[in-house]
Amino acid sequence: MQILQMAMKSLYNNKIRTFLSSLWVIIWVATIVLVIAIWLGAQKKIEEQYANLAVTSILINPVTSPTQKTKLSKEDSTILQTNSQYIESVTAILQGKMISVSDLTSASTTILWVEKEFLHISKLLLEKGIFFEDIDLLGKPKFAILGNGAAIEFFWSSDKALGQTINIGKKKLDIIGVFKKSWSSIGPITYDDSIYLPYLTAQSIIWDWASPRIIALAQDVNSINMAITEIWDILKIAHKLKSTQSEDFRVVDQWSKVIAAQESASTMTLLLTGVAIIVLVVSGIGIMNVMFAGVAERIKEIGILRAIGIKTKDILNIFLLEAIILSIGWWIIGVILWDICIPLIAYFDLIEVLPSITWRIGAFSFAVFVWIFFWYYPAYKASKMDPVDALRS
Repeated sequence: MQILQMAMKSLYNNKIRTFLSSLWVIIWVATIVLVIAIWLGAQKKIEEQYANLAVTSILINPVTSPTQKTKLSKEDSTILQTNSQYIESVTAILQGKMISVSDLTSASTTILWVEKEFLHISKLLLEKGIFFEDIDLLGKPKFAILGNGAAIEFFWSSDKALGQTINIGKKKLDIIGVFKKSWSSIGPITYDDSIYLPYLTAQSIIWDWASPRIIALAQDVNSINMAITEIWDILKIAHKLKSTQSEDFRVVDQWSKVIAAQESASTMTLLLTGVAIIVLVVSGIGIMNVMFAGVAERIKEIGILRAIGIKTKDILNIFLLEAIILSIGWWIIGVILWDICIPLIAYFDLIEVLPSITWRIGAFSFAVFVWIFFWYYPAYKASKMDPVDALRS
């Protein structure tokens, strides 16, 4: 208990030295937690973007040239479904881009006609409302479903969009549903920012000028290449293309995009890991220097303690307790400061961060290790000095 009192008294009597020597730990802990939180936040964002993406999706786009018009049509989806061995499901979509107007704003938006099979392929889920096939469309086919981003853009909230109306072209449409946020896209189509229409409504608005597209879902990842080859062969026959004619469609798979995204994520992980290691090393060196300097200034104090009969073991225990008190105390302060910053970062939407308990424990362990070793070791060396030499220094 007496040793603990001496340690506390030493820290209290030298407040400025204690604070300055501890400042490195505060900065180090906060920086490590920040870097790791940014790293984990980036990983989470990438995972969210591709979690709902069907990696076996294959997009078939129309290709039109000055000498050749595309023959890609809605009927091709039925042909592919009937004749393919490696395709699980197929759906046709009709896409256009038009000015859409709500009571709050207007914007140029992607308009899509979709079938129910599209939900299975895109993995979109309704957050509110119902899908087109769940109601009778014969009497009044003037309905729309909004992607989550479109709902926020036109009505400032996905909760307020349901039951509202939106004008597309000269049509006033009732909003019967809102999709959950998916972070997904296929080709140039971003699901969250699109407006979805039933067949009759889309036909009356965009049928005359929009190009049909087909989305196919391969049976599994290993079947993607075979499914693509099969699509080429089936559509060439269906479109009666001669060997001298170029294809009037283009096939794009999502798997290659996912591979590219994963490679980008791996590069980001390596980059942030490198930053974390650099911060670790630089801060560790700073802590070491401060501690060595702090103990060097106390060699005379150690000499006095030795001269009045304090045992070497007790002197080392004093420094050990100081190291433990400072490392734990300032680590806690560093974490608290960062916990205060997290809500501010989230409020201003500066960058996505994801704190990690594991890394906090790791930062604590390293801080305690560095502090104890580089506080205790020079004290140990100084305690071995002759008391007269220590007093002279």
